Amino acid sequence: MASAFKSRLRGLVNPTQETPVAEVREKTSTDKEAAVVDNQAQEPVDAAQQSDDEISRDAQPGVQGIEAFTKVWTRSHMIIAYITIWVIYFVDAMQSSMASLLTPFVTSSFQRHSLTATTGIMSYLIGGLIKLPLAKVLDIWGRPTGYAAMVFCLTIGLIMMAACNAVETYAAGQVFYWVGYNGIAYCCSIFIADTSSLRNRSLMFAFVSSPYIITVWIGGPLATAFLEGPGFRWGFGVFAIITPVICSPLLILYYINYRKAHRMGLIPKRESNRTAWQSVKYYFIEFDVIGILILCTGLGLFLLSFSLYSYQAEQWKSPLIICFLIFGGLLCIAFPIYEKYVAPVTFFPYHLLLDRTVLGACILSGALFVSFYIWDSFFPSFLMVVNNLSPTKTNYVTYIYSIGSCFWSFIVGYAIRRTGTFKWLALYFGVPITILGVGLMINFRQPDVNVGFIVMCQIFIAFGGGTLVICEQMAAMAAVSHQYVATVIAIEGCFASVGGAIGSTLAAAIWTGTFPYRLAEHLPEEAKSQAMTIYGDITTQLSFEFGSPIRHAISQAYGDSQRYMLIAATAVQVISIASVWVWRDINVKEFKQTKGLVF
Repeated sequence: MASAFKSRLRGLVNPTQETPVAEVREKTSTDKEAAVVDNQAQEPVDAAQQSDDEISRDAQPGVQGIEAFTKVWTRSHMIIAYITIWVIYFVDAMQSSMASLLTPFVTSSFQRHSLTATTGIMSYLIGGLIKLPLAKVLDIWGRPTGYAAMVFCLTIGLIMMAACNAVETYAAGQVFYWVGYNGIAYCCSIFIADTSSLRNRSLMFAFVSSPYIITVWIGGPLATAFLEGPGFRWGFGVFAIITPVICSPLLILYYINYRKAHRMGLIPKRESNRTAWQSVKYYFIEFDVIGILILCTGLGLFLLSFSLYSYQAEQWKSPLIICFLIFGGLLCIAFPIYEKYVAPVTFFPYHLLLDRTVLGACILSGALFVSFYIWDSFFPSFLMVVNNLSPTKTNYVTYIYSIGSCFWSFIVGYAIRRTGTFKWLALYFGVPITILGVGLMINFRQPDVNVGFIVMCQIFIAFGGGTLVICEQMAAMAAVSHQYVATVIAIEGCFASVGGAIGSTLAAAIWTGTFPYRLAEHLPEEAKSQAMTIYGDITTQLSFEFGSPIRHAISQAYGDSQRYMLIAATAVQVISIASVWVWRDINVKEFKQTKGLVF
């Protein structure tokens, strides 16, 4: 979902498509004020111009294509599509839960366990920012094209991770993997938004997320089986074969029904009359390639400096780190300047962010991910080293969030369907219980504390997170027409991924800035010479007998670092309160957003 040309922004919102928010308008000062302060005006609909079931004439080709798709497909195809999406989520959830457990062992195999969080920074960043260009692919070239491209990226990433011979190759593979993983999930989310009514959409999201309730019990044993058997490489290699197979049925359904819609003349033919070179130039500008490169490079350099400084002899005084900070910061400053004064097509559709509900939902998404990745980045390692849990049991604890949030999302979806509103759920339940769960872990995630208290905190966070994720998505989608649904979900995903990258950066910075020093303090004199080896390898940490003086010293160092991480994660949650407070209390029962045969 992406923003259309600036010249296309005028009149693209079809008033027939119900929006409780003001129409998206030209970026004049008067309209900005109306969008931010009022956001309630709607223009009357001329029923003679276009009926509710007619394909939107002013919509982009991808939107017209999916509206034609929903007109010609059958109920049996709808059921097959949703079952296929459920299976895709099941396999992807299983492989991601396995991958999260394998990552510490992959980095440790290259003596770089402290880079566990760092390997994910660029992948989280690029994996999220790619959603806006992907949104344009979905809107311009159609849903099937974007979906097929993401399946390809995910498969390439798994192959690279399986064949890696250095941390750098593994990190590059993660970039492809997370681009594909997030992209497939995003394409499936857009498919659900395209084929469900707004009233039932939260329940449909809950349905396709339900595989996480099952895969939590599979990922741990699967990771253990590969670690004790053929090795982590086969863990990634097997899924490089499985993924294209389980993703193909949805592509087949796309092909069958798009072809049927073309034969019936529902999808208008479009000819660009451009040469190949003109097309390259057109899409280079349309996808704002320069803007994406400036933003990714700037954020990447700036964030990586915080996790890589400890590997430099001069640390913060290192020329490399100084260059990363200076050039990364300058590029981050240059991005909004380039977007405002130079870019013919902007990366972010800023006109949508003028709506307080959309902006609040995006800020909430970013804050949740910053907080989550601060406390989660070294959580599996903590459970294995400090609580002496096996990889399987560690997986069970770390995925309590997935189980609880997916289970709870059904209740949230039903509550939204019944009441038609969602703000009260987020403000009076989701935010407070999330803050409670993260805050309590400051005390409970320490050595010699029963793991049951950690489980309790995870349950609190799961119920809070399950509420907030559903509500933030509903808030963003309910604030716009069908034409912009793909775009606002992409913006929300961008905020989430940038938040994840920031969270991982802060986690890595706190870890590298505290753990080695605390470890050196706590280790017995005879073991201090092994401090750097212990610091860099989780296998070495686990090799010391649980309860021994050295293992206890390692656990104390973990506890010290975790305390700082959790204080930071709790502080970030304050942003969540304000971001939900500004939402409008939109009733999703009162308007229709999709067309054709939908749930």
